[in-house]
Amino acid sequence: MPLKDTIDAAIKQAMLAKDRVRLTALRSIKSQIMLAETAEGASTGSLSPDAELKLLNKAAKQRRDAATIYKEQFRSELEENELAELAIIEEFLPQQLSQEELEGRLVEIIQRVGAQGPSDLGKVMGVAARELSGQADGSRISQVVNLLLNNTNF
Repeated sequence: MPLKDTIDAAIKQAMLAKDRVRLTALRSIKSQIMLAETAEGASTGSLSPDAELKLLNKAAKQRRDAATIYKEQFRSELEENELAELAIIEEFLPQQLSQEELEGRLVEIIQRVGAQGPSDLGKVMGVAARELSGQADGSRISQVVNLLLNNTNF
């Protein structure tokens, strides 16, 4: 079932349950889907699963960043709201890799591309970003790759 249909069904459930936070988060996602479908250059009017995944990751990243900013500004009520919306968005994302799973997959990618050190970061990140899309945040992937490439004992 396309993401848009899943979101529509979840919106109906949130309306019946009178869950304001869930409804706000779901409407936000639906709005972003509709904007992407009608954007200039959109070919079919519906999004591919990859495009849907990118859209959800972008929405999750926005909530994470906003929560961090609110935390730094000691605005706990707004931070809690962003984190609640983030949890709702993450329901529609694939399961994230644990730290150990991520490190294992990245070591395998590093060995496959033949990376020798920090100068090969771009080579590794290109493959890792493509293969781990939706399974781990890009900044998290980058941090682990940097750590692994700087540690020559992988």
